[in-house]
Amino acid sequence: MSYRYRITVFTPAYNRAATLHRPYASLRAQTMRDFEWLIVDDGSEDSTRRLVEGWQKEGEFPIRYLYQSNAGKPAACNAGIQAAQGELFLTLDSDDGCVPNALERLLFHWNSIPESRRSEFSAVTALCQDQNGKLVGTLFPSDPLDSNSIELVYKYRVKGEKWGFQRTEVLKEFPFPADSEHKFVSESVVWMAIARKYKTRFVNEQLRVYWIDDGAADHLTTLRPEVVHGRAAGHRMVLNDLISWFSQAPEALAKSAINFSRYSFDVGIGWREQLRQIHPKFAQCLLLATLPLGYAFSRRDRRSLSGTTTDR
Repeated sequence: MSYRYRITVFTPAYNRAATLHRPYASLRAQTMRDFEWLIVDDGSEDSTRRLVEGWQKEGEFPIRYLYQSNAGKPAACNAGIQAAQGELFLTLDSDDGCVPNALERLLFHWNSIPESRRSEFSAVTALCQDQNGKLVGTLFPSDPLDSNSIELVYKYRVKGEKWGFQRTEVLKEFPFPADSEHKFVSESVVWMAIARKYKTRFVNEQLRVYWIDDGAADHLTTLRPEVVHGRAAGHRMVLNDLISWFSQAPEALAKSAINFSRYSFDVGIGWREQLRQIHPKFAQCLLLATLPLGYAFSRRDRRSLSGTTTDR
């Protein structure tokens, strides 16, 4: 397929007019200019459209703006992937930025993969730093590391936010689940699916600026039913598809069992139905063993919600 740009920088936005200047300023400063900025507005009610239209008139670089009724980030991602005119698809969130040579360095590492082997790869992934320049998460065990997202978590136990692109054509093979249950599902569901077919080149360069807000995160937002459904779906995928990694990463798999149970209880799904949703026998046994903890965490969630309602 013929593409107009090397990279599509994709930003899903929902009422982020107050922070959208961060990715814009970062892209204005890029040393590599063969890219477009594609913004999919997921039903914003603030001044996002007016802000973007002003930047389009400045003409610093190609900016395209698409609007959709609020359907969640997975649906916005699918719309962006289908509309992308770049060979490589790089998500830059609406409240984050990147260093001035980020696109240049990502492309350098992609071109460093021998052309004869490049079809084996779907992505290049780098490190993140916070707004103060501090590394977020842990380093990759080697530089470069040719591996995949599954091994990264369960074999090498790398932690924290990472950032990079995927080939656009690969993302078209693996669309994001975007029904009502998956409106807030973790993007890792797609990365894990891609990992079964393609490799990623991981590099120890801090290229994304992951903005950590000064205020505490809104814990209650994560307990909204639509968010909880998405989280439960992500942990269900881990138990059904990745339980074979238990011997190498027992804590990670046990955590997924606890959280699947926790979030399922949060939305009223009892333990029998939870078991029916998990297919490998060993994963069912793990779920049964961790059910008390999942239930205890769910009770804590409900006390948090109840306490907030009473306070108001």
